[in-house]
Amino acid sequence: MLVSIRDCKYSKKDRHWIEYVYGEYLESLSDLNTGAFRQLSDSPPQQDEIFANWFANDLSHPLVIMQEPDPVGFALVTRPQVASRGEKLPDYVMAEFFIRKQYRRCGAGRSAAALIFDRFAGEWEILQYQRNQGAVAFWRRVVADYSVGQYTEKTSHGETRHRFRTRRHTAGGHTHNE
Repeated sequence: MLVSIRDCKYSKKDRHWIEYVYGEYLESLSDLNTGAFRQLSDSPPQQDEIFANWFANDLSHPLVIMQEPDPVGFALVTRPQVASRGEKLPDYVMAEFFIRKQYRRCGAGRSAAALIFDRFAGEWEILQYQRNQGAVAFWRRVVADYSVGQYTEKTSHGETRHRFRTRRHTAGGHTHNE
């Protein structure tokens, strides 16, 4: 299967697609039972503000994940401005990452993550809520494989953080065959 990522900051079609599946994303997060995600899904004005920031902020990079020929997910890469206490500021943070349920467990997420890491070279941080055991396990595998074991993992305050440096940067083609 051919997996690719597409910049969508200036694409109305891609933005509308992300807005369309965002409810699905929030629904998957509501299973964590934290209370915060259900509240967001009931507040369209807040969603409008979220998307305005994603698509207008110079420090954000919204991406559509494609499994040709269909969009199957989205990601939001951000460049943070404030470091965690006592930590060096990473170059990039995976702020959001979502693969639709029917496309999970076939390698699309793993391939898309590698393409994103290749595209944005530097020091990365990925944070997951410990309640989201599936996400913790996914990112632990993906980061360990991608970084060939050269990463750190810290757990505190109900969060797991993975930090690593990209191992390569590809200038061209953002596709991956499964």
